[in-house]
Amino acid sequence: MMRHGVITLRSACASALLALGLIAATDRATATDTTIERMPAALESAFALSALPPTLRDEAGVYLLDPGKGYYLAAQGSSGIACLVQRTAWEMADYRDDIYFPLCYDAAGTATYLKVIMDTAALRSEGLEPSKLKALVEQRYRDGTYRAPEKAGLSYMVGPLMRTVGPPDMQVHTMAMPHLMFYAPGLSNADIGAKPDLANPGSLANPFVDRQGNDAQSYIIQMIGEAEKARILADEKPLLEALCAYRDILCLHHP
Repeated sequence: MMRHGVITLRSACASALLALGLIAATDRATATDTTIERMPAALESAFALSALPPTLRDEAGVYLLDPGKGYYLAAQGSSGIACLVQRTAWEMADYRDDIYFPLCYDAAGTATYLKVIMDTAALRSEGLEPSKLKALVEQRYRDGTYRAPEKAGLSYMVGPLMRTVGPPDMQVHTMAMPHLMFYAPGLSNADIGAKPDLANPGSLANPFVDRQGNDAQSYIIQMIGEAEKARILADEKPLLEALCAYRDILCLHHP
C-alpha cells in the first residue's frame, strides 16, 4: 500500500524489503569512500520511519536523500513530525559513506535542527570540504542563522539500528540503541547530576546529556528499556534483514 507515494514498512512485506536490499557488493562504495551511495527509496523511507513508534508513522513526513542535491520531501506529513536517515554529521568534520542513523523531529525540531541537517547534506553535495562545513555551521549558530528550538520537545530515535559514533569508544559502530532525545540547549551533565560512563552501559540507563557539536545541540538522552528494545528488534526483523542484505555494515553483528 502506498502512503503519499512512499511505501511504508508497516505495509511492505519482508520479501519486498529484502529484494530492495539485494545489490551486488561489487557495485557499492566502501566504508572509506566519501561519495554517498543513494539508498533504494522504499528501504530508506522504511528505515527513516523506524525511528518513530509505529502509531506515529502514518502521519509523519519523510525526507529522502539525493546525494547529488540533498534531501527532498518524499511524503508530506500532517503531524508536524519529519523523519530522515542522516548520512553526514557536521561535527565529525569528516565525510564518510558508512554513517546511517534514522531520526525524527517534532515540529519545533523540524523548524530548527532539521534545517541544519538538510543544509549540511546540500553543502556536502556541492563539494564544500568537511572542515569548512564544520566551521560554517558553527558560524551560523553564532550569528543566529541556526538556533535551538524555543520550546521543549524531542527527537525520536527508537529505530532498531543505527551506524554512527557511539560507546564504548566513540568510534563508528553498527548498534541497536533505541532512545529519545529531549532538547536541552546549554545543559550539562553536571546540571542534572548525571555521571554517564561510556564504558559502563548500565550508567547510560539513566538520563544524561549528550552535547552534539555545540551547546545549542545538547540533548537529554533517555534510553529505551531492555524489554522494549527486544520488542522493537523483533517487530523490525524484516527491516533489519533488508538493511543487512543491502549492505553488510548495516548488519547488527558488524562492528
